[in-house]
Amino acid sequence: MPYVAVKGGEQAIKNAEALLQSRRRGDPAIPELTLDQIEQQLSLAVERVMCEGSLYDRELAALAIKQSWGDLVEAIFLLRAYRTTLPRFYYSQPLDTSKMQIQRRISAIFKDVPGGQRLGTTFDYIHRLLDFKLIAEGQVPTAPEAEAITEPVPRVIDTLDREGLMQAEEGQRGRGAGEQGSRGAEEEFLTPQSLQPFDLTRQPLTFPAGRDARLQNLARADEGFLLSLAYSTQRGYGRNHPFAGEIRMGEVEVVICPEELGFEIAIADITVTEVQMVNQFKGNKELPAQFTRGYGLTFGYNERKAMSMALVDRAMRAEELGETIQGPAQNVEFVLSHSDNVEAQGFVQHLKLPHYIDFQAELNLVRKIRKTGNRE
Repeated sequence: MPYVAVKGGEQAIKNAEALLQSRRRGDPAIPELTLDQIEQQLSLAVERVMCEGSLYDRELAALAIKQSWGDLVEAIFLLRAYRTTLPRFYYSQPLDTSKMQIQRRISAIFKDVPGGQRLGTTFDYIHRLLDFKLIAEGQVPTAPEAEAITEPVPRVIDTLDREGLMQAEEGQRGRGAGEQGSRGAEEEFLTPQSLQPFDLTRQPLTFPAGRDARLQNLARADEGFLLSLAYSTQRGYGRNHPFAGEIRMGEVEVVICPEELGFEIAIADITVTEVQMVNQFKGNKELPAQFTRGYGLTFGYNERKAMSMALVDRAMRAEELGETIQGPAQNVEFVLSHSDNVEAQGFVQHLKLPHYIDFQAELNLVRKIRKTGNRE
C-alpha cells in the first residue's frame, strides 16, 4: 500500500481496517448474522457470488458476503481470490442438462411443450409493492407442494431441431435435423478441432476468441454489465429479436472420470440455470433462413444473468453470421475485455490510491504550456 510510505500511514491503515470491521458488524445489541441465515434468506445474492466468483460453495459465498459488508462485487473478488489457492484434482465431464431435475422450466415460444410449463420460484407474476408484513418477525410462509419431476424433460429447442429449422452449432457431434438433442448443453460449443474446451482459468484470453472462451467469460461476467448490453441489443444496437426458447433451473449431476478408476462417478448435485434464446436469421448465400440461438448457463438460480448472457452470446456471433456490426454488444473484444467486475472494480478503485508523483508531473506540464503557449 503506497500510504505506508506516508508518515503515520501504517497506523492509519490499521485504524481504517478496525473501523471497517466495527461498521460491518453494526450495533452489537442486534444479533449477528449467521452464515446459515445469509445462505438461506439471501440465496440469490449467494448464488450470484458463486457464479461470478467461479466457485460453487454456498457457505464460502455466504462468508464472503458477510465479510464484504454486503458488497457483492467485493464478495466476488474475495471468493475468486480464494479459488486461486485451491488445487485442481479433476476436470468434470460436460454437464448433462437434459437430465436436469427440474425446479423451474418455461418456454415463451410454445404454449404446450413436452413435459409442460413449470413456473417454480419467480418474481414474474407478483406486484412490485413493498410487503410490510415482512417487518413482523417470526412469520413462516408455507409453500404449495407438487409431485417432483423425476423423468428427463426434453429441450424445447429440439422441436425446431427435428424440423431442421435451428442452425447446427459448431462442434456438435453428428447431430442431424432428425436427431434428439445432444448429450450435454456445454458440449455443443466446444472447439471443433479437438472438442476440448478453452480453460479461461488456466489460459489467457486472446483474440479472436472462440465461442467456448466467450461463454466462459460471460458466465462469470458482471450481471449488471451484461444486462445493459443485452438491453442495448433489444433497442436496436445489435439487431436482436429474441424469444425465450427455454429457461430451465434445477439440479444436475457433476460427473468425473478419475484415471485411477477408469470409469465415471457422480460427485455432487448442483443447481444451475440454463437459457436458450431463439433468434431469427434471414440466411445468406451459404445458409437458408432459419433460427439461431444464444446460450446462457450459470451456477445457481441466476435467471436474469443467464438470459443476458444468452442475448450477448448471440450478439457476438454477428461476424460469423455475416451480420453488420452496429452495437457494442456485437464487438467481441469490447465485451470480453470489460465484462469482469473484479478487473473493472480494481482498475476504477485504484484511482483512490496516491498518485502524487503522476499528478505533479501533469501539473508542471500544464503550467509550462500555459506559460509558453506551446501545446505540442
